[in-house]
This record gives sequence, C-alpha cells and structure tokens, in this order.
Amino acid sequence: MAAESAGIPSVSIVCEGFEGQAAATARGHGFDGLALAVTIGHVDAQSYDDMVASFVTDTVERVITGLTSASEETAGTNDEPSALEIVASGSIDEINRVFIERGWTDGHPVLPPTRDRVEAFLADSGHDPWKTVGIATSSGRDMTIWSIAVNAVMAGCLPEHLPVLIAIAEILADPGYGAEHSGNTTGADAQIIVSGPNTQSLGFNHGPGALREGTHANTAVARWLRLYQRNVLGFTADEHDKATFGNATRIVLAEDSACLDEIGWEPLSAQLGAPTGEDTVTMARLNSGTIIGSVFGSTPDEIVAYLGNGIARTAAWDLTHVYGLGQDQFQPLLVLSPILARTFASAGWSKADVQAALFEHARIPAITFERMIGEWSNLTAGRRRLVDLAASGDVPAVYGESDDPNRMVPVTTYPERFLIAVAGDPNRTNAYAFSNDGPHGWWTTRTVDHTPASDLVCSI
Repeated sequence: MAAESAGIPSVSIVCEGFEGQAAATARGHGFDGLALAVTIGHVDAQSYDDMVASFVTDTVERVITGLTSASEETAGTNDEPSALEIVASGSIDEINRVFIERGWTDGHPVLPPTRDRVEAFLADSGHDPWKTVGIATSSGRDMTIWSIAVNAVMAGCLPEHLPVLIAIAEILADPGYGAEHSGNTTGADAQIIVSGPNTQSLGFNHGPGALREGTHANTAVARWLRLYQRNVLGFTADEHDKATFGNATRIVLAEDSACLDEIGWEPLSAQLGAPTGEDTVTMARLNSGTIIGSVFGSTPDEIVAYLGNGIARTAAWDLTHVYGLGQDQFQPLLVLSPILARTFASAGWSKADVQAALFEHARIPAITFERMIGEWSNLTAGRRRLVDLAASGDVPAVYGESDDPNRMVPVTTYPERFLIAVAGDPNRTNAYAFSNDGPHGWWTTRTVDHTPASDLVCSI
C-alpha cells in the first residue's frame, strides 16, 4: 500500500488461504483490487526445495501478471443492503433463519433489528444516527452510530449501554489498536474491561463469576463486539477471521471500583493514561490465560512468587512481542481477586510495588525464551541470543547480564509492562493471568461519555 501510494506498481505476496484477508485489508485502507500473488502451502511446513519449486512454477507468474496488468476494479460489485433497506420479513424464526444463512449472527438467535427498535434505542441519546465514529480499516465500511445501534439491538443491549459501545467502537477505529489484525491465526480475542463509578449501576458484574456468562450487561456488550466485528469489520472466515481454533466471546470484565477506592489503587485504565474517577473502557486482544488457584499466604512476600510463576507459565510464543513480531510490546494482564489486592495494600504495597516484585518473579530460563521466539516457533529472524540482542540494544540490558543459557530472564522488558486489574469473588484467593498479542490488538483505552449528544440540536 505504501508503494501504491507513491505511484509504484506492487504485488503483495500472501500465503495460501489469506487472499480474502489481504483483499479486505487493502479495501479497508482504500486500495480495492490490490494485486496479490499466492504462495502454495505453509512456508514452515515444507522443504526449502519444495517451496522454491512451487514459487517458481506458480507464484512468479502471478507476480508478473500483477505488475503488468491493470488492477482489478472491484468497486461497484458490492451487493450489501443499504442501512434502511428491509432485508427480511416474517416471523422471528424466519428472520433469524435469514440472518444465519447470510452470516449476520454469531450462530445464536438475535432480536430482529427493526427500524422501530433501532430508532427507539437511539431516541434519547441525541446522536445523529449517520455520524461516523471512523472507518473500519479491515473492511472499508463506515462505523456509524446507526450500525452500532443495529448490532446493539441484535445483541440485546440496553440504550444506557450506548456510550460504552461508542467508546469500544472508537477503540476499534483507532489505528493504534489495530482492528485489522483481529483474525490472525493464533486466535487471540478481544477482552473488554470497564472501570469507573457507574459500572455497577449499568449492570456490570465485578464479583463472583466476573468472567462468566449470565449477567446481562457483561454478556450482551461482549456479544455486541463480536457481532459488530462480524457485520461491520468483516470478522468472518471469508474475510478476516483466520483463527486456527479461535475462542468463545470473552465476557466483559468489570473492575471492582469500590475495592480500588478502598485500598487507594488506580484502575487498570489509569495505568494506560486515562483519567481516574471517570468511566472508562479498555480493550486488548489476549492469547492464553492461566488460573492461579488457591494463592496461599497472608503477606505480599508469601504470595507474589506464585503470581509471578503463573504469569511466566502463561507466556510462550507470544514472547516474540518482546522482540520479533513486536518491539517491547508484551504486556500481560494479572487479574487479582479483591482479597489478594487487599493483602498487598494492607502491607503498604502500591501497584508499582507489585509490578516491581512480579518483574523479579515472572522469569524463565534464557534458553527457553530463545526457543519460544526462534527455534520452536520460527517467529524471530536469525535465532539471535538474548545476550546478543541486549548487546545491540534491541532489548534491555537485564536480558544480557550473562551468557549462561539457564539464567533467569524476565518475560517483560520493564516492571510497568505488567497490567493489574481487580475483580472477582471478594472472599476467594484466586488470580487470572493473561498474555496479550502485542500490536495485534494493542492495549487501548477510552473515556465513556454519558452526556446526551447535541448532534440533533438546532442552533439559532
């Protein structure tokens, strides 16, 4: 796309099975019909000779064709319905059948988004339905207030959830988040985290079963995200979803604001630069998760080693976001139950103190780190040793303190890279550690604006 912007003909080489994703990404960035050449088979799962032979006999011809032929104009072939078009009529069962056949649902029944229902959802918001939050870089579609409301009705959200949904849509539109990466093959999925004084009044559960379906707000808002990704961002197997396995929708995680206020800790969003005391939405795409169960001990020193071990056990190939696929972009999340957070706070520990301790305890042998990002996953070019990366300044000096392959090295570059949230059953000593997918859905936060919009107010 950079070459085409400069007027230089290009061909993008993609692996087999990724043509739809590449075409959709190009369209989302304003390059509909970008020339593609496909390599056959997985480059890591065939011999060098087979890969070269296939490239010469098949891919090279596609490269030449792409460079010498006029680009295909695919604009105008879009048969999507317009925003107010009636796409189905009949009973609720008949409408759901049509939506399932067209791939507009997550497989579960939806509440049909009739015009009356969508207009009623927006009636008291003051928003212009056709105002755009941004352009979906994965599909090129407008992210309008109307489209947010349509999918909200389908998911069963309440009108009071609209400000939260708009904040999430703003994150999806933020280039720093990188929504176009949402379908990468390892199948990380977005985790929404809400914080602030109004989360409980909006119906979000922060207590027992904080990540379990059943509470309406946590479940419906999370479902809205999956539907919106599918219907507006092109998050389908035909376009962007190339997950090898995938995960179920991640339920919204609500922080325990009362506990945070009591112990004097800032919410997760404040660690990312958001103002304290306001409602916020934070989102990132998370890979693996590890339950750290039955944390034993009544002092920080007694419990922090187990917590650090849990984070270290969660980190694997995604360490390539320390160096390789990303650069200093591995930022795992630790969710503490309130009783664990109080254990730290009652001993005078701040979040920064916990982060510093985790930095010392969340460590693995250097040789294991190097295998994760190189030998075993082939994700970091050159199979370079950490000691050499430290010497060249590509990673912090802590990774090169010696050349002993069995020395223990941290899984993050700095203590502040550990993110900490507080939620869950207040009487249980459990924690949950998650690894993030680096720049493929980067930690992004937005303030939730509950004030009615003035879009439709006439000025005299």
